[in-house]
Amino acid sequence: MLYCLWRKKKKSQSQYEELLSTVPSVPACSAPVILVSQGSWATPCEIPFTLPPRFTTQNQGDLKNEEKKEDEEIKMEAPRDILAHRGSLSVSRWYPVGSVLAGLYSVPPLNEVVAPPPGMATRLCFSVEYRHSSEQLMVSLLRLGNLPPRFHGNVTLVALRLLPDDRRPRQAKARGTGPDPEFNDCFVFQVSGVCVPQSTLSVCVLSVEQDGKRHAVGRVLFPLEGELGHAGRVLWRDLEKEDDTQCSELGDVQISLSYSPTLQRLSVVVLKARGLQLLTDAGVCVQVSLQIHTQVVKIKRSCVVKGESDPYFSHRMTFKLRSQHLDEACLRFELQQPNDVRSEPPALLGVLVLGPFMYARGPQLQHWMDMVNTPQEPVKLWHGLCRAT
Repeated sequence: MLYCLWRKKKKSQSQYEELLSTVPSVPACSAPVILVSQGSWATPCEIPFTLPPRFTTQNQGDLKNEEKKEDEEIKMEAPRDILAHRGSLSVSRWYPVGSVLAGLYSVPPLNEVVAPPPGMATRLCFSVEYRHSSEQLMVSLLRLGNLPPRFHGNVTLVALRLLPDDRRPRQAKARGTGPDPEFNDCFVFQVSGVCVPQSTLSVCVLSVEQDGKRHAVGRVLFPLEGELGHAGRVLWRDLEKEDDTQCSELGDVQISLSYSPTLQRLSVVVLKARGLQLLTDAGVCVQVSLQIHTQVVKIKRSCVVKGESDPYFSHRMTFKLRSQHLDEACLRFELQQPNDVRSEPPALLGVLVLGPFMYARGPQLQHWMDMVNTPQEPVKLWHGLCRAT
């Protein structure tokens, strides 16, 4: 019986063998070394990177002896630079791995990276990147450059839209004032890869005074087709002012819209037109019709301005419109030349439709959405005329 127990104990001990560690031994508190042929361990632009020691199970007596030995070594040796970064951790063995290049993680000042190009034009600095895996368009809004002096003391706001289908604008507020206000904001637009080349990024810049009055500084229309190849690069684009935009083929008309939810009143001001292709010298008038779905609710006309290809109207019209119909109504503008013979219809010079997503796209949709989002504030914008369909 004793022989069987001895045999069993010997057999159980032979099943387990101690594994030798494959980690190379490093002397205690040894200075880090690099395992490649490069001179010194760390240059001024590098940060030493080490691993803490491995913890192994020890007997209580061995652990006390080890602690006494460590205390003696710490008292004897001078503090090293590598141990100065360990905080409250007290260990005596460090395993050198390499170095961390600090330059890869340091962010240079924004003024050095995106300094505005020379010139007097107001410029917008931004970057665009499209991620095909998540179908997300990332727009990084960085800063403005060369803002006009009269806007230096105001708060700068920016509204971003992805035309033609984006109905909800994203807004950003500058983190300072002066000629070069900074934003450093990132916006995400969820859009499929098929629709991205057909989309246009619209950025409108507004300057807000202390009393809340807004001024349009300009806007940037950035077509995304062919511009996504250089993802993440910094882009500078000049802001287009209303007076600097080129005329369309049939001419342009400037419209001001405002809506009062309390009075349920839509105010329309036809300001002026430019670049019209006049057929006769009979003059020009504007016919404005309010339409809900397919039904024409009201039609109004402006006075006739004669003998000018760039007529100045400044004609105000008001329409009764309930708030629940804002997504169902639209305004149709027709620039007409009266005919000498009253029995014949007037000659049509161009057509413009302003309304929600059901009726309009691009700047026409943006103008209507700006009117809805800023109640009781006039929104003024130039629009190109189209041919009647």
